[in-house]
Amino acid sequence: MTPYVLPEVEPVYHLYVVRVTDGWRDALQRYLNEAGIATGLHYPIPVHLQQAYAALGHKPGDFPVSEQLAAEGLSLPMYPELTDEQVQYVADKIREFMGRM
Repeated sequence: MTPYVLPEVEPVYHLYVVRVTDGWRDALQRYLNEAGIATGLHYPIPVHLQQAYAALGHKPGDFPVSEQLAAEGLSLPMYPELTDEQVQYVADKIREFMGRM
């Protein structure tokens, strides 16, 4: 599902992150990289497990939804110069990959 944007709002996207479930995220990232598409894992460690918050004493399993989302998020290319053709190429490659699974 694409983000919903209110009519009176003009968004300025910072990241475009998709969820890749069933453990396929790393395989999709490799596939896109081989197709010349850079991706990122911007928040691979949930906040409660980051060193800066270690004093709070949280451990893996304390926030399972946060941990799941961190394991499933893949940031797709997002920058002002991205053309419609490049967006279509990324979408086509994702569909191609998912069609093989």
